[in-house]
Amino acid sequence: MTATAGGSSEQWPRVVVVGAGFGGLNVVQALAPAAVDITLLDRTNHNLFQPLLYQVATAALAPSDIAVPIRSIFSRRPNVRVLMGEVDGVDTVGRRVRVSETGEIPYDFLILATGSVYSWFGHADWASRSISLKTLDDAERVRLHVLGAFERAESRTDPGEIRALLTFIVVGGGPTGVELAGAIAELARSTLARDYRHIDPKSTRVVVCEAGPRLLASFPERLSAYAESKLEALGVEVRTGETVEDVRDDGIIAAGQRIAAANVFWCAGTEATPAARWIKSQTGRHGLIKVSADCSVVGHDDIFAIGDVAEMAGSDGKPLPALAPVAKQQGHYLGRMIRARIEGRSAPKPFHYRDYGQLAVLGRSAAVADFGWLRMTGVLAWLLWGAVHLFLLLGARNKMVVYLNWVWAWITYGSGARLMTGVDRALAERSDRARSGEQQSAVSPRQAADCSEPSATPHELAGTATQSVPARASDQATARG
Repeated sequence: MTATAGGSSEQWPRVVVVGAGFGGLNVVQALAPAAVDITLLDRTNHNLFQPLLYQVATAALAPSDIAVPIRSIFSRRPNVRVLMGEVDGVDTVGRRVRVSETGEIPYDFLILATGSVYSWFGHADWASRSISLKTLDDAERVRLHVLGAFERAESRTDPGEIRALLTFIVVGGGPTGVELAGAIAELARSTLARDYRHIDPKSTRVVVCEAGPRLLASFPERLSAYAESKLEALGVEVRTGETVEDVRDDGIIAAGQRIAAANVFWCAGTEATPAARWIKSQTGRHGLIKVSADCSVVGHDDIFAIGDVAEMAGSDGKPLPALAPVAKQQGHYLGRMIRARIEGRSAPKPFHYRDYGQLAVLGRSAAVADFGWLRMTGVLAWLLWGAVHLFLLLGARNKMVVYLNWVWAWITYGSGARLMTGVDRALAERSDRARSGEQQSAVSPRQAADCSEPSATPHELAGTATQSVPARASDQATARG
């Protein structure tokens, strides 16, 4: 269907984009100037800058510093409709997207940019014993968990319980895991060092468990070695080549060894959202949707998938990595391609990913940068990391606030978002279950039978919560792309 700028919007092609992450946002921005009706669906009302999510999780930034309302981005685009909802299916024959509590939305072109979710490698029960880091809700839970661990440790008298509360395990040695571990170590050894009287935050134990032979596997070995040395200088215990075999309420078992901890953060392994099941498409590794060189889903010329939910081969024949630059470039390409098709112009050449490099920060004044032709470490890489992230961050207000927070933190070693607005139920429940397990192991069956009086819950002991902790979003929900 060809639409003209002066035509009625009722005659314009209908494009539905599911997911307002890096990929989805770039598609809409590229398509918005055309004569097309766009519906942008997401399970939240904001666009999230995920590379800085770990700083919200470790109290360096506030949630509003790294997110912007989706509607504000397209407020001047009357042909862009933003809806908040969860997709639960797609009628590929009738060309309709089914949205919970909203109904069906017709489309001429459907773009899936739903991102990925963490995978616990077939151990679904591990999800309740660890916390992942994908959304703002997750980041706030991690922050509440980290700060709550120090608060609970300050009020405890048992040395073993204090050690467990002050032990933080990060599973996964990729950029997210490395950055989170370094930030927790700096928080404990610098920001919180003088704030407690009973405990010594400097005694905090931070452990990174990576199943592979080295951290930051996608970086050159020299940069991986630098990252490991910098983390160890911060006091982080790096354990490579150790697969996590079990996640429990009282810690983990890795390479046959038990590590007692009240805090386990999961940053290892991802899988696609259920988008492939919605359209019954061919899938590749981790349930990713197989797409052609123009981002179209195999067998569907009107459905496209980009970002973490899609499997596309690069120029070397290997699948493209699940990185934000891939999603952004695919989104921009797909927007131009669909616009050319609508306007009757020749389509652009097949998608080609341009690798501009990768960055990872390792704490105060330390980072690694790999541009292929140039590799950097130390302060210069750290300054470049900051400049790149400020440039990519949406919103002038956010750029200014984040920059000022960074300057203040560098000068004072302080963190400006250390408020706890609720009781960390997950930490309280895990600590209670772990303590109950230890007590039951020391009680005889007869003694256990006599204990008919129910004990107080952790919430009764801790007091009434001022605000409940947001639950992790369902895997059915639209994720970031």
